Amino acid sequence: MTSLPEASPALRAFFVDWLETFAAHVREVDYAAARPLFHPHILAFGTHTDVLPDREAWINAQWDNVWPRTADFRFVAAGIHVLASADETMAVVIAPWTSTGYHPDGSPFDRPGRATMVFHKGAEGWLGVHTHLSLNRGVPQTSHGNRPIKAR
Repeated sequence: MTSLPEASPALRAFFVDWLETFAAHVREVDYAAARPLFHPHILAFGTHTDVLPDREAWINAQWDNVWPRTADFRFVAAGIHVLASADETMAVVIAPWTSTGYHPDGSPFDRPGRATMVFHKGAEGWLGVHTHLSLNRGVPQTSHGNRPIKAR
């Protein structure tokens, strides 16, 4: 059996940096900075949503329900896998992540999950065209944090 189509070291490094950039925007609750990382017609879903047809629907349904209500979002570098097409125009990133959630009384809880992201490289560079971020089993689905949105 052949091995998985692992990305080149340079492409893997690019996506590790991309994940850190995206995670920083999540931590800052900065939608405006994160928006250009994704195709306008992205197909996305996650803990709070079924498949959404575009970036703005995804922001309104998923980001609004998660980013201001959680903290400390980070991808776990040791668990990142990057697969790529031979011509390096499509890539899939699989990565665990961590964050902090908040119970109704304000007490924190660990909020780990995993992500699958699909990217396409076009004239605009690499854009996310599909994401699925979801919580690990047994993690409370709702977080009650209340942080301000830096930029919509």
